Amino acid sequence: MSGRIRLTLGAWAATLMAACALLPLVRPATWIVQAAFLLALQSGVGAAARRVPLARPLTVAAQAVVTVMLLTFVFAREQALAGLIPGPRAFDRFAVLLQQGGDDIARYAIPAPLESDGIRLMLIGGVLIIGLLVDTLAVTFRSAAPAGLPLLALYSVAAGLSDGGTDWLWFLVAAAGYLMLLLAEGRDRLSQWGRVFGGAPRTAGGEPSGAVAPVRTGRRIGVVALGIALVVPLGLPAMNGGLLDSVGAGASGGPGGGGTISAVNPLVSLRDSLNTDEDQQVLSVKTEMEDVSDLYLRIVSLDDFDGTTWKPSRRSITAVPDGPFPDPVGLSPDVKRTGVDTTISAADWYAQDWLPMPYPPSDVRISGNWRYEPQGMTLVGDHGQNTRGLTYQVKSLDVRPTAEQLASAGPPPADIEREFTELPDSLPSVVGRTARQITAGAADPYDQAVELQDWFAVTGGFEYDTQVQVGSGSQAIARFLKDKQGFCVHFSFAMAAMARSLGIPARVAVGFAPGSPQADGSVSVGLRDAHAWPELYFEGVGWTRFEPTPNRGSIPSYTLPDSPDSSVPDAARPSQTASTAPSAAPSASEACTPEQKKLDGGCASESPQAALPTDDDGPKWYAFLVWALAGLAVLALPLAPMLWRQRTRTVRLGAHGRSEADVALHTLGVWQELTDTAWDFGITPDESQTPRTAAARIVRLGDLDATAAASVHRVANAVEQVLYAPHPRAAAGLTEDVSRATAGLGAAAGRAARVRALLAPRSTVRVVWAASAWWTRVRERAVAMRPTWRKASGQQG
Repeated sequence: MSGRIRLTLGAWAATLMAACALLPLVRPATWIVQAAFLLALQSGVGAAARRVPLARPLTVAAQAVVTVMLLTFVFAREQALAGLIPGPRAFDRFAVLLQQGGDDIARYAIPAPLESDGIRLMLIGGVLIIGLLVDTLAVTFRSAAPAGLPLLALYSVAAGLSDGGTDWLWFLVAAAGYLMLLLAEGRDRLSQWGRVFGGAPRTAGGEPSGAVAPVRTGRRIGVVALGIALVVPLGLPAMNGGLLDSVGAGASGGPGGGGTISAVNPLVSLRDSLNTDEDQQVLSVKTEMEDVSDLYLRIVSLDDFDGTTWKPSRRSITAVPDGPFPDPVGLSPDVKRTGVDTTISAADWYAQDWLPMPYPPSDVRISGNWRYEPQGMTLVGDHGQNTRGLTYQVKSLDVRPTAEQLASAGPPPADIEREFTELPDSLPSVVGRTARQITAGAADPYDQAVELQDWFAVTGGFEYDTQVQVGSGSQAIARFLKDKQGFCVHFSFAMAAMARSLGIPARVAVGFAPGSPQADGSVSVGLRDAHAWPELYFEGVGWTRFEPTPNRGSIPSYTLPDSPDSSVPDAARPSQTASTAPSAAPSASEACTPEQKKLDGGCASESPQAALPTDDDGPKWYAFLVWALAGLAVLALPLAPMLWRQRTRTVRLGAHGRSEADVALHTLGVWQELTDTAWDFGITPDESQTPRTAAARIVRLGDLDATAAASVHRVANAVEQVLYAPHPRAAAGLTEDVSRATAGLGAAAGRAARVRALLAPRSTVRVVWAASAWWTRVRERAVAMRPTWRKASGQQG
């Protein structure tokens, strides 16, 4: 093994061993296998470029280009040309994945799930970048000692994010990889320059007479790198939140009362847990509430609107209060309220980081590690805690404001108004303009809110459709208002944005609509009850639920005309409770009927994705074209030998010119086609024989009849004539002779031999021979030009 190859393998192994420090952060650890394979391809490209050799900058550039193409193939091949060549859409995909990865890092506890493509891109992409740096320093520029710095960076990041329990083990692994790299470089130098690492002869004064700078430099950098590796991680765990948590898990900043919860869309986890067509039970609820049609189980509120979607802001979290929770913000003593006790049992498979509860909660009794977020009055799991299989008790307030109280509400506090009416500049003006048109006759913010709710649910002509593709980007809400089709996500997002445009503080709540009452008095909450709804703030009442989604949940009693204190929906309104009809509706405007359930096996389930679809109006035509071409390529691969033979046969037997050169080329091509056809049927060609002897051999081994044998001999005679005659003449009917000979070979052979000759012709090995000959010529030219290239590139050894 040459020294350069040994050094390349050393750089690959050192990077991979340092990357092992990332293994505790993600589960399962299968990503390391993919990273190792891609890293090997990257290193192989570098080895090939140095073998040519290319100039050092060109070598690094080639590796960088291949690295981008590999990442494109793995993470963005649907957005790339031919699945490999990245374009603007591929880089947009990378940006989306990196954003998603950043959100998931802030959200997940250690170990994070590998299902997150964003985290996987960060892991594999980071390893490839470090691998490129290490390979460039250690192999391309032949300086392995400084290559320890990127290895140190990789280990330090991993150590800073982990819980510190096994950092010493991964440090030893990374250090062993670095020392292996130094050893590989030492052996490479020793093989080229002599005993550099063994030390130079010493003079009479005891001083070394030769250069030992590489050894001294490597030792110094190695000592510095190892020292930094021990010190730097001590300062990194101060980061908190998700994977950046100082204690390595959950959303807290430590075991005390401080910490934060990161801004990340919780419906990513809802989608993973609930997005299935089977309506499984998620929660079993027993409550003292008289009317369970108002039993909404709230998970978390989304208050940060960026123009595309809603997500929770980064909030401070504390320990769960030991006693009763503080009263919800804005709720005055004059508003009617009733204390309600509710017991909730989560399914064994339902793992949710946020705790589903009636709003507003006043007390929670639950086991495990939970933290409290005061602004939204929610509980979030800490140290990997989730709801799987838990049973807990919640005391909550059943708040019953009247329409008069809401209509007479004063202005909101300045901080709430400032934060919860904020809208991005990218929001289309049609949103605010439409909101003002709908509420033109409203007397106060409460009337405006009711007008918005009625427009979405009754008068606006909207249809409830779980399969609609609305699109994404800044125009998503405007497109929804135009198409008037969507499900709860679109209705709640649009109403909250329009409320903010009118100066009404608004946010979006995520959780479950009222479930179905059972015979034992409990309420079953299923997958199809996943829901999102807007909450608007009114001073004196606080955050107040509205229901703009048609055919979902229950209309709040305080928004119904003529019965402000009733919880019974108006019969004229197209709402329904979970106790009287399915909680998911089909794409038509009418509710799901029993007949439809019998015919179709159930109506479409409510998708729990509380983010507008990421695809812009569905797959584009070029996506279908790329997939179609890929499918054709997959189908054509097994047929490639047959297609190549058909093409070769057509070229050889085709028309030709009339010159002597054309006649000779055509005749020799026909002869080669005949011998290749015989080869396909098992008669291996013998280049040492004359055409006449080869023809007799084909006739004998192929067991040809008289007609086919005569055709073979005519072709052989034509070949001898063009080879030995002073003036070759064209022979007529050679193509027909080959056809008759082919038919005779097929008739004498069995069915299996004919199928093999068609689908797997033996003569296709000529493609391999041609490629081998081409590669030999390329190598010979490279060797001939090697001194000139080396002088130009400046590479040594």
